[in-house]
Amino acid sequence: MIHIALFGDSIGRGVTFDEARGRYVYLKEGFDKLLGRDSVTTIDNHARFGALAQEGLAEFEALDSLEADAVAIQYGGNDCTPDWKAAAEHPEEYHPARVPLAAFEDVLTRFVQAVRQLGKQAILVTPPPLVAERFVPWISKGLDAKAILRYLGDIHRVYRWQEQYALAVHKVGRLTQSLLFDLRAFFLEERDLGSLYCVDGMHPNQKGHSLIARAVKMMLPLLPAGRTA
Repeated sequence: MIHIALFGDSIGRGVTFDEARGRYVYLKEGFDKLLGRDSVTTIDNHARFGALAQEGLAEFEALDSLEADAVAIQYGGNDCTPDWKAAAEHPEEYHPARVPLAAFEDVLTRFVQAVRQLGKQAILVTPPPLVAERFVPWISKGLDAKAILRYLGDIHRVYRWQEQYALAVHKVGRLTQSLLFDLRAFFLEERDLGSLYCVDGMHPNQKGHSLIARAVKMMLPLLPAGRTA
């Protein structure tokens, strides 16, 4: 069995929105629990709600030891987020991401280097795509929705904006010669993308996590530990 340590954000943690309770919850059968139940792999889950890549790196560097065959690095969703309140109030101005693209690439590169210093295999994970038609109304709640749409230009610009960070993960993977788990591609293969997400258009639902679990199973044979297990 392969042991993977995961450092990521709320998607990695299994967070979704429960409409009946009107709040975010942790799935009882997130992808990590599904994989553990099937005895395919064990996931040491260090993912955090709202986490940025720099925060994950700081947590990783603070570890005294790490018992894992590989370290999965899954960020981008929060790093790419601009200040939506400011965008609603001043749609004519440019509002940068919380972490600029170049800085995001730098953090991922340093994260890979830190993993290798511990003698572990780094796996870079691309963020799943957004469902723009749900995401934009969601982040516009309590704000001037028309102003946010003016700022974006069109509703699908938010998808293209986030995609830059997925492409950055690809870029860092090439430059560092790291393993790449293109989770985004598995989602894009699905005909009904919306069926994999909760109402906010960014967090996968139970069906989405079942897809993630299947995708991980397909990825595992590519790991060195997987070929010798």
